[in-house]
Amino acid sequence: MTLAIALTCGEPAGIGPEIAARAWAELGAATPFFLIGDRAHVTSAAPDIPVVEIEDPIATRAAAAEGLPLLHHPFPAAATPGRPDPANAASVVEVIARAVDLVQAGRAAALTTGPIHKKALQDGAGFAFPGHTEYLADLAGGVTPVMMLAAPGLRVVPVTIHIPLAKVPRALTRDLLDRTIRITAEGLRRDFGLRTPRIAVAGLNPHAGEGGAMGREEIDVIAPALEVLRAEGLEIAGPLSADTMFHPAARARYDVAICMYHDQALIPVKTVDFAGGVNVTLGLPFIRTSPDHGTALDIAGQGRADPASLIAALRMAAGMAVRRGAAA
Repeated sequence: MTLAIALTCGEPAGIGPEIAARAWAELGAATPFFLIGDRAHVTSAAPDIPVVEIEDPIATRAAAAEGLPLLHHPFPAAATPGRPDPANAASVVEVIARAVDLVQAGRAAALTTGPIHKKALQDGAGFAFPGHTEYLADLAGGVTPVMMLAAPGLRVVPVTIHIPLAKVPRALTRDLLDRTIRITAEGLRRDFGLRTPRIAVAGLNPHAGEGGAMGREEIDVIAPALEVLRAEGLEIAGPLSADTMFHPAARARYDVAICMYHDQALIPVKTVDFAGGVNVTLGLPFIRTSPDHGTALDIAGQGRADPASLIAALRMAAGMAVRRGAAA
């Protein structure tokens, strides 16, 4: 039996429903996935794409030959492009929880999530999480997640994520770095088929601290954590000066770059492949990918949304599922 990928609709006033429909138009049944969302939102966003409602995910492959497979989840309000409606916020959250239930019950091979609008969820549903990743970790029983961004030729992992830059030095601890690298290495082995992942670790400060002249985090925090991991057999380089880590010759020497803060990781991956990057959550008991962009409210409803990142996320989820044995 081949299981399909569960795709959540995300914020219906954004580009999520449109790029889901466009992804089906390119992938068809080759990478079977089903969308969880409101049929009216999809047909409004992409009226030229046929939609086939299914009652059970097992029907996805057959339905995908005819149209976008949809597991209908009714929302209370229509979707106005570019204008999130607080009335729909709770339903956006419900769709995510429903998808996780399906994946954890073995009824879907993996989860790919459409972009959400965090403020809309906070305002309309009291959403208490900084974002998707933290909510998924909570649904999975409170595990520790790691965010990895992947594009052809580059994978990056930020150790600290959505916090102000001024708070990064205090948040950066040996324990956090150790845990992040261990989860990353295991994810690359299990889901990407890399028996011995090559890991490059950036410093926090310019020139990786330059021997303490520009900061001591490399000496006091990063290097000691890496020494422990190297002694256990992990292939790790660093701490390295971040400004020389991302040119083509440098990228060829590692499989993943561990970065100390959000922009240090995301600027290079978005520069290398802005449209095709994929967000992967490591450390969950199920596979989760998502497009590496937001709701794009400014272009919603204009037919301009590029589905490339979502298509890449679906394909990556399918490949990870094969490696885990969740799909034939």
